[in-house]
Amino acid sequence: MAACLHEAAHACLRAATPEAKVALTFDAFARFVDGQLAPCTDAPPPEPIAMPGRPARPRLVSSRELPKRGFGSDEGLAAFVHAIAHIEFNAIDLAWDAVYRYRDMPARFYVDWVHVANDEARHFALLRARLVELGRDYGEFDAHNGLWEMAEKTAHDGLARMALVPRVLEARGLDVTPGMIVKLRQRGDNATADILDVILREEVGHVAAGSRWFRWHCAQRGLDPSTTFRSLLAEYARAVLYGPFNRQARLEAGFDADELASLDALAN
Repeated sequence: MAACLHEAAHACLRAATPEAKVALTFDAFARFVDGQLAPCTDAPPPEPIAMPGRPARPRLVSSRELPKRGFGSDEGLAAFVHAIAHIEFNAIDLAWDAVYRYRDMPARFYVDWVHVANDEARHFALLRARLVELGRDYGEFDAHNGLWEMAEKTAHDGLARMALVPRVLEARGLDVTPGMIVKLRQRGDNATADILDVILREEVGHVAAGSRWFRWHCAQRGLDPSTTFRSLLAEYARAVLYGPFNRQARLEAGFDADELASLDALAN
């Protein structure tokens, strides 16, 4: 079994079934924590970014093609849980791609993103189990590929990746999840709400990792983080910014007042 962290990350990315991706992630995390996996200097350079391993379903469509569903009905609730599960499934690959693609980073970088990958796999497993309880399974609803599309756009630059994937797309969960939890508890669905409570708490730390490494890249290049973040938002993310923003959670996740002002100014 390979002792190279980059090779293990690549294997997780290539895994084409949810079962394999989750199992390989849990195994790689355990070996990394146990000191059996480490970055290696002789690994082949990262391949050009491509679609990671995926099951045949869900069918990937434009976000505009996805039906608008509330979770007041059983079907709507299942579709909602599926949508969140799909985000978490993508997030496994996003974390592993950071480990695989960005080489010669400080050791803490790999610690952060291996832990994030493990958390995202656990979140996906919780949501998939909840979906099965609701009589459905992952893959039975259509989904979109927006998270991975942003990963492709930022593959060339770790600074852009850290700014835009954790701090924009994934951070959207910090804004909308509290309201979802309230509505689920009002519906009496404490089982789903409890899972989202766990995800929300841990996602603050994931976004904070993005903030930490975005600022690290800025420091390496002598760039002002607030100005750089504003420029990247305008270039890449204007179409996917939606307020209102959970200011407290975002402050805990490493945003500053200037960055929050930039989000407010550019949001739809």
